[in-house]
Amino acid sequence: MTAAEADAGDRVRAVWHRYSRRGDRASAGSRAYTAYLVVLFGAFFLAPALHAAGTSPALFSLSAPGAATSVSCAFTVTLCWSAQLAGRFWGPLVLQPFVLHVFTSTDLPPTAYLGGAARRRLRYAGTALLLASCAAAYLTTDLFDDLSTVPPAVAVAAGAGALGAVAWLWGQVRTPRDNLVLASAAGATALLVTLTGHRIPDAGTGGLWLVAVAAATTAVILARVAFRSLRTVDLARLARESSRASQAQTYVLTGTLHHALDLYRPEPRGFTSALFRPDGRLRGHLAQGAVRALRTPGRTSAAALLLLPGGSLLAAGTAGGPALPLWAAGACCVYLGSGRVGETWRGLRDELTLPPLFGGRWRGTLARGLAWPAAAVTAGTLLGGGAAAATRWPQYDAHPADTALLAAATIVLVLGARFLREMKSNLPLSLLLPVMTPFGDLSGLLVVAWQFDGLVTVVLGTALLHAAPSAPVAAALAAAIATCCAWTGLRRTRSVW
Repeated sequence: MTAAEADAGDRVRAVWHRYSRRGDRASAGSRAYTAYLVVLFGAFFLAPALHAAGTSPALFSLSAPGAATSVSCAFTVTLCWSAQLAGRFWGPLVLQPFVLHVFTSTDLPPTAYLGGAARRRLRYAGTALLLASCAAAYLTTDLFDDLSTVPPAVAVAAGAGALGAVAWLWGQVRTPRDNLVLASAAGATALLVTLTGHRIPDAGTGGLWLVAVAAATTAVILARVAFRSLRTVDLARLARESSRASQAQTYVLTGTLHHALDLYRPEPRGFTSALFRPDGRLRGHLAQGAVRALRTPGRTSAAALLLLPGGSLLAAGTAGGPALPLWAAGACCVYLGSGRVGETWRGLRDELTLPPLFGGRWRGTLARGLAWPAAAVTAGTLLGGGAAAATRWPQYDAHPADTALLAAATIVLVLGARFLREMKSNLPLSLLLPVMTPFGDLSGLLVVAWQFDGLVTVVLGTALLHAAPSAPVAAALAAAIATCCAWTGLRRTRSVW
Protein backbone atom coordinates (compact mmCIF):
# COMPACT_ATOMS: atom_id res chain seq x y z
CA MET A 1 0.00 0.00 0.00
CA THR A 2 1.13 3.54 -0.60
CA ALA A 3 1.58 6.10 2.13
CA ALA A 4 -1.36 8.12 0.82
CA GLU A 5 -3.73 5.17 1.06
CA ALA A 6 -2.62 3.80 4.43
CA ASP A 7 -3.74 5.30 7.70
CA ALA A 8 -1.80 5.05 10.95
CA GLY A 9 -3.44 1.78 12.01
CA ASP A 10 -2.64 0.05 8.72
CA ARG A 11 0.98 1.14 8.87
CA VAL A 12 1.36 -0.10 12.43
CA ARG A 13 -0.16 -3.46 11.52
CA ALA A 14 2.14 -3.70 8.51
CA VAL A 15 5.22 -3.20 10.71
CA TRP A 16 4.05 -5.80 13.21
CA HIS A 17 3.26 -8.22 10.39
CA ARG A 18 6.73 -7.88 8.89
CA TYR A 19 8.38 -8.21 12.29
CA SER A 20 6.35 -11.33 13.20
CA ARG A 21 7.63 -13.05 10.04
CA ARG A 22 11.31 -12.54 10.92
CA GLY A 23 11.89 -16.31 11.23
CA ASP A 24 12.37 -16.85 14.99
CA ARG A 25 8.76 -17.33 15.98
CA ALA A 26 7.80 -20.18 18.28
CA SER A 27 7.40 -23.46 16.44
CA ALA A 28 4.52 -25.89 16.77
CA GLY A 29 6.71 -28.18 18.87
CA SER A 30 7.54 -25.44 21.38
CA ARG A 31 3.87 -24.52 21.70
CA ALA A 32 2.98 -28.19 22.24
CA TYR A 33 5.66 -28.47 24.94
CA THR A 34 4.30 -25.37 26.69
CA ALA A 35 0.80 -26.84 26.61
CA TYR A 36 2.24 -30.10 27.96
CA LEU A 37 3.80 -28.29 30.93
CA VAL A 38 0.54 -26.47 31.62
CA VAL A 39 -1.36 -29.78 31.63
CA LEU A 40 1.20 -31.30 34.01
CA PHE A 41 0.91 -28.29 36.32
CA GLY A 42 -2.87 -28.48 36.33
CA ALA A 43 -3.02 -32.24 36.82
CA PHE A 44 -0.35 -32.65 39.51
CA PHE A 45 -0.56 -29.33 41.39
CA LEU A 46 -3.63 -27.26 40.69
CA ALA A 47 -6.23 -30.03 40.77
CA PRO A 48 -4.98 -31.55 44.08
CA ALA A 49 -4.76 -28.07 45.62
CA LEU A 50 -8.33 -27.25 44.62
CA HIS A 51 -9.54 -30.61 45.91
CA ALA A 52 -7.73 -30.12 49.23
CA ALA A 53 -9.14 -26.61 49.59
CA GLY A 54 -12.67 -27.83 48.92
CA THR A 55 -12.48 -30.66 51.47
CA SER A 56 -10.62 -28.91 54.33
CA PRO A 57 -11.36 -25.91 56.57
CA ALA A 58 -10.40 -22.50 55.24
CA LEU A 59 -6.97 -21.20 56.13
CA PHE A 60 -8.37 -17.72 56.89
CA SER A 61 -11.98 -17.33 57.98
CA LEU A 62 -13.70 -14.11 56.87
CA SER A 63 -17.06 -14.85 58.43
CA ALA A 64 -16.70 -12.12 61.09
CA PRO A 65 -18.65 -8.90 60.39
CA GLY A 66 -16.57 -6.56 58.26
CA ALA A 67 -13.63 -8.95 57.96
CA ALA A 68 -14.21 -9.61 54.26
CA THR A 69 -14.46 -5.88 53.53
CA SER A 70 -11.24 -5.08 55.38
CA VAL A 71 -9.29 -7.87 53.72
CA SER A 72 -10.66 -6.97 50.28
CA CYS A 73 -9.66 -3.32 50.69
CA ALA A 74 -6.19 -4.28 51.90
CA PHE A 75 -5.76 -6.67 48.99
CA THR A 76 -6.95 -4.12 46.41
CA VAL A 77 -4.76 -1.27 47.61
CA THR A 78 -1.72 -3.57 47.91
CA LEU A 79 -2.30 -4.78 44.36
CA CYS A 80 -2.53 -1.17 43.16
CA TRP A 81 0.72 -0.19 44.85
CA SER A 82 2.53 -3.28 43.58
CA ALA A 83 1.34 -2.63 40.01
CA GLN A 84 2.54 0.97 40.19
CA LEU A 85 5.95 -0.16 41.36
CA ALA A 86 6.16 -2.81 38.65
CA GLY A 87 5.26 -0.21 36.03
CA ARG A 88 8.21 1.95 37.03
CA PHE A 89 10.59 -0.90 36.12
CA TRP A 90 8.80 -2.97 33.46
CA GLY A 91 5.55 -1.50 32.19
CA PRO A 92 3.09 -2.52 29.47
CA LEU A 93 4.65 -0.13 26.93
CA VAL A 94 7.98 -1.97 26.86
CA LEU A 95 8.48 -3.25 23.30
CA GLN A 96 11.28 -4.94 21.44
CA PRO A 97 14.04 -2.33 20.91
CA PHE A 98 14.12 -2.82 17.15
CA VAL A 99 10.34 -2.40 16.73
CA LEU A 100 10.31 0.64 18.99
CA HIS A 101 13.16 2.17 16.99
CA VAL A 102 11.23 1.59 13.76
CA PHE A 103 8.11 3.26 15.13
CA THR A 104 9.91 6.23 16.68
CA SER A 105 11.77 6.82 13.40
CA THR A 106 8.51 7.49 11.55
CA ASP A 107 5.94 10.27 11.66
CA LEU A 108 3.45 8.07 13.52
CA PRO A 109 2.17 9.51 16.81
CA PRO A 110 2.95 7.47 19.96
CA THR A 111 -0.73 6.72 20.53
CA ALA A 112 -0.89 4.85 17.19
CA TYR A 113 1.68 2.19 18.02
CA LEU A 114 1.58 2.25 21.83
CA GLY A 115 -2.18 2.35 22.36
CA GLY A 116 -2.92 -1.03 20.79
CA ALA A 117 -0.10 -2.79 22.65
CA ALA A 118 -1.15 -1.18 25.94
CA ARG A 119 -4.81 -2.21 25.57
CA ARG A 120 -3.90 -5.77 24.65
CA ARG A 121 -1.49 -6.20 27.54
CA LEU A 122 -3.85 -4.60 30.02
CA ARG A 123 -6.55 -7.08 29.01
CA TYR A 124 -4.13 -9.95 29.54
CA ALA A 125 -2.99 -8.56 32.89
CA GLY A 126 -6.53 -7.94 34.12
CA THR A 127 -7.63 -11.45 33.16
CA ALA A 128 -4.58 -13.01 34.83
CA LEU A 129 -5.15 -11.01 38.02
CA LEU A 130 -8.84 -11.98 38.04
CA LEU A 131 -8.06 -15.69 37.77
CA ALA A 132 -5.21 -15.52 40.27
CA SER A 133 -7.32 -13.59 42.79
CA CYS A 134 -10.24 -16.00 42.53
CA ALA A 135 -7.91 -19.00 42.88
CA ALA A 136 -6.17 -17.46 45.92
CA ALA A 137 -9.50 -16.62 47.56
CA TYR A 138 -10.81 -20.15 46.92
CA LEU A 139 -7.67 -21.79 48.31
CA THR A 140 -7.17 -19.66 51.42
CA THR A 141 -10.53 -18.18 52.49
CA ASP A 142 -14.13 -19.26 53.00
CA LEU A 143 -15.67 -16.69 50.64
CA PHE A 144 -16.59 -19.41 48.14
CA ASP A 145 -18.17 -21.69 50.75
CA ASP A 146 -21.38 -19.66 50.77
CA LEU A 147 -23.14 -19.09 47.45
CA SER A 148 -24.31 -15.63 48.57
CA THR A 149 -20.73 -14.34 48.80
CA VAL A 150 -19.48 -15.83 45.51
CA PRO A 151 -20.79 -13.07 43.15
CA PRO A 152 -19.45 -10.15 45.24
CA ALA A 153 -16.13 -11.96 45.74
CA VAL A 154 -15.75 -12.44 41.98
CA ALA A 155 -16.75 -8.78 41.47
CA VAL A 156 -14.04 -7.68 43.91
CA ALA A 157 -11.49 -9.82 42.06
CA ALA A 158 -12.56 -8.31 38.74
CA GLY A 159 -12.40 -4.75 40.08
CA ALA A 160 -9.04 -5.33 41.74
CA GLY A 161 -7.70 -6.91 38.54
CA ALA A 162 -8.85 -3.96 36.43
CA LEU A 163 -7.39 -1.47 38.91
CA GLY A 164 -4.09 -3.35 39.08
CA ALA A 165 -3.81 -3.47 35.29
CA VAL A 166 -4.50 0.24 34.90
CA ALA A 167 -2.14 1.12 37.78
CA TRP A 168 0.53 -0.86 35.94
CA LEU A 169 0.20 1.51 32.98
CA TRP A 170 -0.11 4.54 35.27
CA GLY A 171 3.18 3.69 36.98
CA GLN A 172 4.99 3.81 33.64
CA VAL A 173 3.46 6.82 31.89
CA ARG A 174 3.03 9.20 34.83
CA THR A 175 5.65 11.04 36.85
CA PRO A 176 6.83 9.91 40.31
CA ARG A 177 4.83 12.76 41.84
CA ASP A 178 1.62 11.52 40.19
CA ASN A 179 2.38 8.00 41.38
CA LEU A 180 2.78 9.20 44.94
CA VAL A 181 -0.53 11.06 44.68
CA LEU A 182 -2.27 7.93 43.39
CA ALA A 183 -0.71 5.76 46.10
CA SER A 184 -1.84 8.18 48.82
CA ALA A 185 -5.32 8.50 47.32
CA ALA A 186 -5.65 4.72 47.02
CA GLY A 187 -4.72 4.27 50.67
CA ALA A 188 -7.13 6.96 51.83
CA THR A 189 -9.94 5.56 49.67
CA ALA A 190 -9.33 2.04 50.99
CA LEU A 191 -9.54 3.33 54.56
CA LEU A 192 -12.75 5.24 53.79
CA VAL A 193 -14.35 2.24 52.08
CA THR A 194 -13.39 0.01 55.00
CA LEU A 195 -15.00 2.33 57.53
CA THR A 196 -18.10 2.74 55.36
CA GLY A 197 -18.40 -0.99 54.75
CA HIS A 198 -18.48 -1.66 58.48
CA ARG A 199 -21.50 0.62 58.92
CA ILE A 200 -23.81 -0.71 56.22
CA PRO A 201 -26.45 -3.21 57.41
CA ASP A 202 -25.23 -6.18 55.39
CA ALA A 203 -21.51 -5.89 56.12
CA GLY A 204 -20.77 -9.23 54.46
CA THR A 205 -21.91 -8.96 50.84
CA GLY A 206 -22.71 -5.24 50.92
CA GLY A 207 -19.16 -4.32 51.87
CA LEU A 208 -17.76 -6.51 49.12
CA TRP A 209 -20.01 -4.88 46.52
CA LEU A 210 -18.87 -1.47 47.76
CA VAL A 211 -15.20 -2.46 47.34
CA ALA A 212 -15.89 -3.81 43.83
CA VAL A 213 -17.70 -0.64 42.71
CA ALA A 214 -15.01 1.63 44.15
CA ALA A 215 -12.21 -0.35 42.47
CA ALA A 216 -13.98 -0.48 39.10
CA THR A 217 -14.82 3.24 39.16
CA THR A 218 -11.25 4.16 40.04
CA ALA A 219 -9.95 1.92 37.26
CA VAL A 220 -12.16 3.61 34.65
CA ILE A 221 -11.08 7.10 35.71
CA LEU A 222 -7.39 6.20 35.80
CA ALA A 223 -7.60 4.45 32.42
CA ARG A 224 -8.90 7.57 30.70
CA VAL A 225 -6.14 9.73 32.17
CA ALA A 226 -3.40 7.16 31.55
CA PHE A 227 -4.27 6.59 27.89
CA ARG A 228 -4.39 10.34 27.30
CA SER A 229 -0.82 10.48 28.61
CA LEU A 230 0.45 8.23 25.83
CA ARG A 231 0.88 11.18 23.48
CA THR A 232 3.33 12.82 25.91
CA VAL A 233 5.31 9.72 26.92
CA ASP A 234 9.08 10.12 27.12
CA LEU A 235 10.23 8.04 24.14
CA ALA A 236 13.91 8.26 25.10
CA ARG A 237 13.22 6.80 28.54
CA LEU A 238 10.97 4.17 26.98
CA ALA A 239 13.80 3.18 24.61
CA ARG A 240 16.16 2.77 27.57
CA GLU A 241 13.58 0.70 29.45
CA SER A 242 12.99 -1.50 26.40
CA SER A 243 16.70 -2.05 25.87
CA ARG A 244 17.22 -2.97 29.51
CA ALA A 245 14.19 -5.28 29.48
CA SER A 246 15.45 -7.03 26.35
CA GLN A 247 18.85 -7.58 27.93
CA ALA A 248 17.27 -8.84 31.16
CA GLN A 249 15.07 -11.24 29.19
CA THR A 250 18.15 -12.59 27.44
CA TYR A 251 19.83 -13.16 30.80
CA VAL A 252 16.76 -15.00 32.11
CA LEU A 253 16.60 -17.25 29.05
CA THR A 254 20.29 -18.13 29.41
CA GLY A 255 19.89 -19.02 33.08
CA THR A 256 21.54 -16.06 34.83
CA LEU A 257 18.63 -14.50 36.67
CA HIS A 258 20.84 -12.64 39.14
CA HIS A 259 22.52 -10.82 36.25
CA ALA A 260 19.07 -9.77 35.03
CA LEU A 261 18.19 -8.42 38.47
CA ASP A 262 21.50 -6.56 38.64
CA LEU A 263 20.35 -4.47 35.66
CA TYR A 264 17.58 -3.02 37.84
CA ARG A 265 19.77 -2.16 40.81
CA PRO A 266 19.96 1.59 41.44
CA GLU A 267 23.37 3.16 41.16
CA PRO A 268 24.77 4.28 44.55
CA ARG A 269 25.17 8.03 44.80
CA GLY A 270 26.23 10.55 47.39
CA PHE A 271 27.96 10.13 50.76
CA THR A 272 31.20 8.96 49.16
CA SER A 273 33.40 10.95 51.52
CA ALA A 274 31.45 9.63 54.53
CA LEU A 275 33.11 6.23 54.09
CA PHE A 276 36.38 7.71 55.38
CA ARG A 277 37.36 9.20 58.70
CA PRO A 278 38.86 12.69 58.84
CA ASP A 279 42.35 11.14 59.00
CA GLY A 280 41.76 9.26 55.72
CA ARG A 281 41.19 5.78 57.18
CA LEU A 282 38.10 3.71 56.42
CA ARG A 283 35.34 3.67 59.00
CA GLY A 284 34.28 0.56 60.89
CA HIS A 285 32.42 -2.33 59.35
CA LEU A 286 28.97 -1.25 60.62
CA ALA A 287 29.56 2.38 59.71
CA GLN A 288 30.61 1.44 56.18
CA GLY A 289 27.52 -0.70 55.74
CA ALA A 290 25.24 2.06 57.04
CA VAL A 291 26.78 4.63 54.68
CA ARG A 292 26.41 2.28 51.72
CA ALA A 293 22.79 1.74 52.66
CA LEU A 294 22.23 5.51 52.67
CA ARG A 295 23.70 5.68 49.15
CA THR A 296 20.72 3.61 47.89
CA PRO A 297 17.76 5.11 49.80
CA GLY A 298 15.14 3.39 47.66
CA ARG A 299 16.44 -0.11 48.37
CA THR A 300 16.93 0.72 52.04
CA SER A 301 13.35 1.96 52.35
CA ALA A 302 12.12 -1.23 50.68
CA ALA A 303 14.18 -3.25 53.16
CA ALA A 304 12.55 -1.46 56.08
CA LEU A 305 9.09 -2.02 54.61
CA LEU A 306 9.85 -5.74 54.37
CA LEU A 307 11.77 -6.34 57.59
CA LEU A 308 9.29 -4.69 59.93
CA PRO A 309 6.20 -6.65 58.75
CA GLY A 310 8.40 -9.75 58.53
CA GLY A 311 9.33 -9.40 62.19
CA SER A 312 5.67 -8.95 63.14
CA LEU A 313 4.67 -12.04 61.19
CA LEU A 314 7.50 -14.02 62.79
CA ALA A 315 6.29 -12.96 66.22
CA ALA A 316 2.76 -14.03 65.36
CA GLY A 317 3.88 -17.32 63.83
CA THR A 318 6.21 -18.43 66.61
CA ALA A 319 4.10 -17.32 69.60
CA GLY A 320 1.06 -19.00 71.03
CA GLY A 321 1.66 -22.26 69.19
CA PRO A 322 3.59 -21.96 65.94
CA ALA A 323 1.44 -21.08 62.91
CA LEU A 324 3.26 -22.24 59.81
CA PRO A 325 1.66 -19.84 57.24
CA LEU A 326 2.47 -16.73 59.28
CA TRP A 327 5.89 -18.07 60.16
CA ALA A 328 6.75 -18.84 56.53
CA ALA A 329 5.38 -15.48 55.33
CA GLY A 330 7.46 -13.63 57.93
CA ALA A 331 10.59 -15.59 56.99
CA CYS A 332 10.07 -14.81 53.30
CA CYS A 333 9.60 -11.09 54.05
CA VAL A 334 12.79 -11.03 56.12
CA TYR A 335 14.61 -12.91 53.34
CA LEU A 336 13.48 -10.41 50.70
CA GLY A 337 14.36 -7.48 52.95
CA SER A 338 17.79 -8.89 53.80
CA GLY A 339 18.90 -8.45 50.20
CA ARG A 340 18.01 -4.76 50.16
CA VAL A 341 19.72 -3.50 53.30
CA GLY A 342 22.62 -2.24 51.20
CA GLU A 343 25.15 -3.06 48.52
CA THR A 344 27.32 -5.03 50.96
CA TRP A 345 26.25 -8.40 49.57
CA ARG A 346 27.28 -7.41 46.08
CA GLY A 347 30.66 -6.14 47.22
CA LEU A 348 31.24 -9.29 49.24
CA ARG A 349 30.55 -11.49 46.19
CA ASP A 350 32.94 -9.43 44.08
CA GLU A 351 35.71 -9.66 46.67
CA LEU A 352 35.33 -13.42 47.09
CA THR A 353 35.13 -14.18 43.38
CA LEU A 354 38.12 -11.97 42.47
CA PRO A 355 40.81 -12.98 44.99
CA PRO A 356 43.80 -11.93 42.81
CA LEU A 357 42.49 -8.36 42.78
CA PHE A 358 41.27 -8.02 46.38
CA GLY A 359 43.55 -10.54 48.08
CA GLY A 360 42.91 -14.03 49.41
CA ARG A 361 42.14 -13.36 53.08
CA TRP A 362 38.47 -14.22 52.82
CA ARG A 363 37.96 -14.57 56.59
CA GLY A 364 38.42 -10.86 57.17
CA THR A 365 36.37 -10.16 54.10
CA LEU A 366 33.46 -12.17 55.54
CA ALA A 367 33.63 -10.27 58.82
CA ARG A 368 33.64 -6.94 57.02
CA GLY A 369 30.90 -7.89 54.55
CA LEU A 370 28.50 -9.66 56.91
CA ALA A 371 28.63 -7.23 59.83
CA TRP A 372 26.12 -4.73 58.44
CA PRO A 373 23.60 -7.19 56.90
CA ALA A 374 23.49 -9.29 60.06
CA ALA A 375 23.05 -6.25 62.30
CA ALA A 376 20.48 -4.53 60.05
CA VAL A 377 18.37 -7.67 59.50
CA THR A 378 18.41 -8.53 63.20
CA ALA A 379 17.53 -4.98 64.26
CA GLY A 380 14.71 -4.62 61.71
CA THR A 381 13.21 -8.00 62.58
CA LEU A 382 13.39 -7.33 66.31
CA LEU A 383 11.75 -3.93 65.87
CA GLY A 384 8.88 -5.50 63.95
CA GLY A 385 8.49 -8.28 66.50
CA GLY A 386 8.71 -5.81 69.37
CA ALA A 387 5.99 -3.66 67.83
CA ALA A 388 3.77 -6.72 67.47
CA ALA A 389 4.45 -7.68 71.08
CA ALA A 390 3.73 -4.14 72.32
CA THR A 391 0.38 -4.06 70.55
CA ARG A 392 -0.34 -7.61 71.78
CA TRP A 393 -1.33 -8.68 68.26
CA PRO A 394 -0.13 -12.29 68.61
CA GLN A 395 -1.54 -14.27 71.50
CA TYR A 396 1.64 -15.14 73.34
CA ASP A 397 1.91 -18.31 75.37
CA ALA A 398 3.73 -18.83 78.65
CA HIS A 399 7.11 -19.45 77.00
CA PRO A 400 8.47 -16.15 75.63
CA ALA A 401 12.00 -17.60 75.66
CA ASP A 402 10.99 -20.24 73.12
CA THR A 403 9.45 -17.54 70.94
CA ALA A 404 12.64 -15.48 71.02
CA LEU A 405 14.75 -18.58 70.30
CA LEU A 406 12.59 -19.56 67.31
CA ALA A 407 12.74 -16.01 65.92
CA ALA A 408 16.54 -15.93 66.32
CA ALA A 409 16.81 -19.33 64.62
CA THR A 410 14.73 -18.06 61.71
CA ILE A 411 17.00 -15.02 61.33
CA VAL A 412 20.06 -17.29 61.21
CA LEU A 413 18.35 -19.46 58.61
CA VAL A 414 17.44 -16.43 56.49
CA LEU A 415 20.97 -15.01 56.60
CA GLY A 416 22.39 -18.36 55.54
CA ALA A 417 19.94 -18.62 52.64
CA ARG A 418 20.70 -15.06 51.57
CA PHE A 419 24.46 -15.78 51.59
CA LEU A 420 23.81 -18.87 49.46
CA ARG A 421 21.84 -16.84 46.94
CA GLU A 422 24.19 -13.85 46.73
CA MET A 423 27.32 -15.93 46.18
CA LYS A 424 25.86 -17.35 42.97
CA SER A 425 27.65 -16.76 39.68
CA ASN A 426 26.92 -18.29 36.27
CA LEU A 427 24.59 -21.21 35.64
CA PRO A 428 26.38 -24.57 36.13
CA LEU A 429 26.60 -26.48 32.89
CA SER A 430 25.55 -29.72 34.63
CA LEU A 431 22.06 -28.32 35.17
CA LEU A 432 21.50 -28.23 31.42
CA LEU A 433 21.86 -32.00 31.08
CA PRO A 434 18.53 -33.78 30.46
CA VAL A 435 16.78 -35.48 33.36
CA MET A 436 14.57 -38.09 31.75
CA THR A 437 11.53 -39.28 33.71
CA PRO A 438 8.21 -40.92 32.77
CA PHE A 439 6.77 -37.38 32.67
CA GLY A 440 9.38 -36.07 30.25
CA ASP A 441 12.56 -34.03 30.64
CA LEU A 442 12.40 -32.25 34.00
CA SER A 443 15.80 -30.56 33.84
CA GLY A 444 13.96 -27.24 33.80
CA LEU A 445 12.88 -27.86 37.40
CA LEU A 446 16.53 -28.04 38.45
CA VAL A 447 17.20 -24.74 36.74
CA VAL A 448 14.23 -23.14 38.51
CA ALA A 449 15.39 -24.55 41.85
CA TRP A 450 18.87 -23.13 41.22
CA GLN A 451 17.45 -19.73 40.33
CA PHE A 452 15.37 -19.53 43.53
CA ASP A 453 17.51 -21.67 45.83
CA GLY A 454 17.52 -19.08 48.61
CA LEU A 455 13.75 -18.78 48.74
CA VAL A 456 13.34 -22.56 48.52
CA THR A 457 15.78 -22.97 51.42
CA VAL A 458 13.83 -20.48 53.54
CA VAL A 459 10.45 -22.12 52.90
CA LEU A 460 11.66 -25.70 53.43
CA GLY A 461 13.79 -24.69 56.39
CA THR A 462 10.84 -22.96 58.05
CA ALA A 463 8.76 -26.10 57.57
CA LEU A 464 11.51 -28.16 59.22
CA LEU A 465 11.75 -25.73 62.14
CA HIS A 466 7.97 -25.91 62.54
CA ALA A 467 8.14 -29.71 62.65
CA ALA A 468 10.93 -29.73 65.29
CA PRO A 469 9.82 -31.10 68.68
CA SER A 470 11.25 -28.19 70.70
CA ALA A 471 12.73 -24.74 70.32
CA PRO A 472 16.35 -25.79 71.11
CA VAL A 473 16.14 -28.56 68.49
CA ALA A 474 14.78 -26.04 65.97
CA ALA A 475 17.63 -23.63 66.76
CA ALA A 476 20.23 -26.37 66.28
CA LEU A 477 18.59 -27.37 63.01
CA ALA A 478 18.62 -23.76 61.78
CA ALA A 479 22.30 -23.42 62.67
CA ALA A 480 23.09 -26.61 60.74
CA ILE A 481 21.17 -25.44 57.66
CA ALA A 482 22.84 -22.02 57.78
CA THR A 483 26.27 -23.67 58.06
CA CYS A 484 25.56 -25.82 55.00
CA CYS A 485 24.41 -22.73 53.09
CA ALA A 486 27.55 -20.82 54.07
CA TRP A 487 29.82 -23.70 53.01
CA THR A 488 28.00 -24.08 49.69
CA GLY A 489 28.19 -20.32 49.10
CA LEU A 490 31.95 -20.31 49.72
CA ARG A 491 32.36 -23.21 47.31
CA ARG A 492 30.47 -21.24 44.67
CA THR A 493 33.02 -18.45 44.96
CA ARG A 494 35.91 -20.97 44.86
CA SER A 495 37.04 -19.76 48.29
CA VAL A 496 36.99 -23.36 49.64
CA TRP A 497 36.96 -26.73 47.92
